[in-house]
Amino acid sequence: MKRKIALLLFLLLCMFSLTGCKRYEPIRDLTEEDRRRDGDGTMDRSSESYGDALTEGEALEAGQTKSGPEQTAGGDGIIRISSKPGRNRVKVKGIYLSANTAGSSARMDEIIRYIDATELNTVVIDVKDDFGNVTFKMDSPVVNEIDAVKAYIGDMEALAKKLKEHNIYMIARIPAFRDPYLAEKKPEWCLKCSDGSIYKDNKGQAWVDPYKREVWDYLVEIGKKAGEVGFDEIQFDYVRFCTERGMDDVVFDESDTNGMDKPQIITEFIQYAYDELAEEGLFVSADVFGTIIGSPTDAQTVGQIYGEMAANLDFICPMIYPSHYGNGNFGIEYPDTKPYETILEALEGSRKELKKFEAEGQNLATVRPWLQDFTASYLEHYIEYGDAEVRAQIQAVYDAGYDEWILWSAANRYHYGALLTPEEAQAQTIAIKESREALSQD
Repeated sequence: MKRKIALLLFLLLCMFSLTGCKRYEPIRDLTEEDRRRDGDGTMDRSSESYGDALTEGEALEAGQTKSGPEQTAGGDGIIRISSKPGRNRVKVKGIYLSANTAGSSARMDEIIRYIDATELNTVVIDVKDDFGNVTFKMDSPVVNEIDAVKAYIGDMEALAKKLKEHNIYMIARIPAFRDPYLAEKKPEWCLKCSDGSIYKDNKGQAWVDPYKREVWDYLVEIGKKAGEVGFDEIQFDYVRFCTERGMDDVVFDESDTNGMDKPQIITEFIQYAYDELAEEGLFVSADVFGTIIGSPTDAQTVGQIYGEMAANLDFICPMIYPSHYGNGNFGIEYPDTKPYETILEALEGSRKELKKFEAEGQNLATVRPWLQDFTASYLEHYIEYGDAEVRAQIQAVYDAGYDEWILWSAANRYHYGALLTPEEAQAQTIAIKESREALSQD
């Protein structure tokens, strides 16, 4: 009965949201970069409403703006975290932006216009990219020592100021342990094989060692500097061990491991980073493989235990793109061709997995999934993703009982026609609330 009501609501809302919307610039077929990045690399890539926090609609009615931690501008014009940050939560509806895009004034002006006209309220920007480049100038000892800055974003302070003027929540994406540049400059921090050679993955990229506390400090330092220029949240990607061929030959120093296995050290890093960054008024999130949900084998391999990570974060972001589930997953013949059903099943799995930890009295992170806004033409069985397919995934998030989402497109080409206007989104928030209340009474 509940599923029938949810499906009926989905159909009605889709009709409401897409009527009159035209399809904007269609996304192109995926490049190698698109195929490489499924949110976190080579495998697959919300929680409940925020307790007593206002919904977006309630906040608008109360005259509040969509903003992150309380911030002030210093005499030099740089936005700084205040001494008593508010850590005001925002129900995120976001998109990912590469540093190249963020560094282009013309593209950012266009994207901001779309954000202003739709329900979007958040951007995720690369502060450190997948190759280890820090994307704007920052005064950081290790960053400066190894000359890690490649300033794709020429004036981060000005960009932050512009985004804040439009009440846009800012998330800094920081890839953690896949960092070929840091491994090159600090080989003593990287993964090494038993013969002493540097381990490299299938693409010839080196990884740093998650057991090295010096790496932790480097990542946290970058996160703090991102906070100083206006970012509200630090989102770690590649918070895991490499899973590719040859990892069996990697050796770890016993003085670093102290008897801890992969999940233990990843969880300890998350705890450390959270404590350091939350103290600065920043929210902390992490991207995780969708396949670790309900799969102890995958969880042990990558070092990500879903519930344990959720117990040490503000937000956990499972990468559940339909294209990255194998044929037959969830009983769906070709998951990429069923975006609504695949997302719904993945998030129902998330809920079941977290229930185990809720029973232990853990305070768990809000679940905020990554959704697919690209066409996986490299698959044998795929469909073109457009407005309807993107909207179907968003609706599945709501029907699963969650409220937040971020769209992924490596090329940063999004189907804005799939998104509601702010007024439509406010009406939908009310409809979802009423629907959930009705379902709870069944």
